[in-house]
Amino acid sequence: MKNDKSTNDNRKNKSNASKSNRKPTNHNASSKYQVDKAANVRKKRKKRHTGRKIFLTILLILIIVAAYFVYKINKNGGGLQGLITTVVGSSSEKVKNLDDIYVLCMGKSQNMTDTIMVVKYSPKTQQASMLSIPRDSFVGNNKNLATASDKINCKYQISPQSTIDAVNKLTGLKIKYYFTVDTKALRKLVDTIGGVYFDVPIDMNYDDCTQDLAIHIKKGYQLLDGNNAEGVVRFRHNNNGTSYSTEYGDNDLGRMRTQREFIKAVISQTMKPSNITKINELINIATEEVETNIPWDVIKDYIPAVVKFDTNNLVSDMLPGTPQYCNGVSIIIINQAQAQQKVKEMFLTTPNESKDGNSIAEGNTVGSNNSVNVKKNSEIKLEVINGAGGTSKYNAAVTQLQNQGYKVTKKGSSNVTKTTMIIDRKNNALANREAIKSLLCTGKIEEGKAEGDIDFTIIIGQDY
Repeated sequence: MKNDKSTNDNRKNKSNASKSNRKPTNHNASSKYQVDKAANVRKKRKKRHTGRKIFLTILLILIIVAAYFVYKINKNGGGLQGLITTVVGSSSEKVKNLDDIYVLCMGKSQNMTDTIMVVKYSPKTQQASMLSIPRDSFVGNNKNLATASDKINCKYQISPQSTIDAVNKLTGLKIKYYFTVDTKALRKLVDTIGGVYFDVPIDMNYDDCTQDLAIHIKKGYQLLDGNNAEGVVRFRHNNNGTSYSTEYGDNDLGRMRTQREFIKAVISQTMKPSNITKINELINIATEEVETNIPWDVIKDYIPAVVKFDTNNLVSDMLPGTPQYCNGVSIIIINQAQAQQKVKEMFLTTPNESKDGNSIAEGNTVGSNNSVNVKKNSEIKLEVINGAGGTSKYNAAVTQLQNQGYKVTKKGSSNVTKTTMIIDRKNNALANREAIKSLLCTGKIEEGKAEGDIDFTIIIGQDY
């Protein structure tokens, strides 16, 4: 029994010793762990909740912006035009009230202008006119002393404005804007839109290593890539001297006709809705390769209007002249009388007006309900007032009006005004009003009280 008791005591002692060697339980650490774990869970939940709030806020903003964008598109007319109007930052009201715009378009190669065209675009009527200026047009003072630098295509080497001045002198217009495109821009444009289908008028075989030209294109309707497109618009004659037919217009005359027809094809095929996805590429080409003095604030309002343009409403022709060989130089002498008539037909008349100046429509509405006939320029009497400050603009305007057949029967001066005013004294036809404004390339039209036999009073402002 004694031994059993001793054994039990030993066990108790060992057990107590074992308990004494154990580490004490840290109830405070366990509690802190549980608290930290709960805090982390709360933080994660709070982060997820915050993330959802941010996402929903961004989504709401996007929905509001999208809704506003759709609203603006619809307000700007909807469809493709409404979309473009909204994207460029214009408005349907601005597009609706756009005036005619004249631009001198030049295609250059090796710092010379192979292509010179006057283009007028009328957003309100969706009509456009394109007049080629022969690159050999003589713009010097004496043809018997003519040199190569007296040709209009050399004026660009001085400045674009020198070319504008020369064209204005030949046409009697007052063009302010220009844009110049290098031939490589044409290559890029054509390749970007996937090529241009065009009916090549003749077999073309021409090589010129000095201009890096190798043109070998068969006659007929075909898809042209950028390189062949450049060849078509630059082609004049074949290596063996043959060229376009006389009926079509040989050499430069044929080339200008082909250029006009090709531009129509390019415009028509570029304006396809499928090319809207390539708008960024087209903008990059314009930014990199086009030189212009047209402000963006002007361009952005015309872009949406052009979307609706139909190339069937584009008329094209060439400034009339006679080729001559003077002082060892081949030049073209522009026939001023024929040139004035051509300019009037293409730029200073409306689609409902015939070449003789008489209305071929039922009538032209002027004011609220008055229907009147269109007058010839020679039948219109003008009072021209100098409000430009100096005499140079005023004299230029008077000459410009007289060159187009208007009778300036009264002159005067007034205080300086910024805006040119065209005051209708006899409730004239809309076509006559717009023709004067189109000729001057500016002007605010108003109706005024009758004043003798004066048809219009024109106050030339500083904007002329």
